[in-house]
Amino acid sequence: QVQLVESGGGLVQAGGSLRLSCTASGRAFSSYIMGWFRQAPGKEREFVAAISRTGGSTYYADSVKGRFTSSRDNAKNQVYLQMNSLRPEDTALYYCALNSRLSSAYYLRGPDDVDYWGQGTQVTVSS
Repeated sequence: QVQLVESGGGLVQAGGSLRLSCTASGRAFSSYIMGWFRQAPGKEREFVAAISRTGGSTYYADSVKGRFTSSRDNAKNQVYLQMNSLRPEDTALYYCALNSRLSSAYYLRGPDDVDYWGQGTQVTVSS
């Protein structure tokens, strides 16, 4: 059983930045593919970003490409999502996600690919 705890959400004006963090329990963090998803009210949970086990490869949804950057620190059991140029449509509950089975972070694209979820952290972008 792995526990994921997110932090860093909040209220920001459009054009601003936030950095989300996710800390995982356990000793095998470097063996996990990590990702971020988000869910806005009345909408389905959607893929935002995925990062490979080493952090050397990252993948993003088209809607955030060029604005969001994911990174990880395996020594600290942490993964990050740096969000710049935020827009009101980025408002959502953001979830940290873990997969232990896929061969590549490229394939972490939907909720069915996730083994463990964090509790979520709210990001609200005002116009």
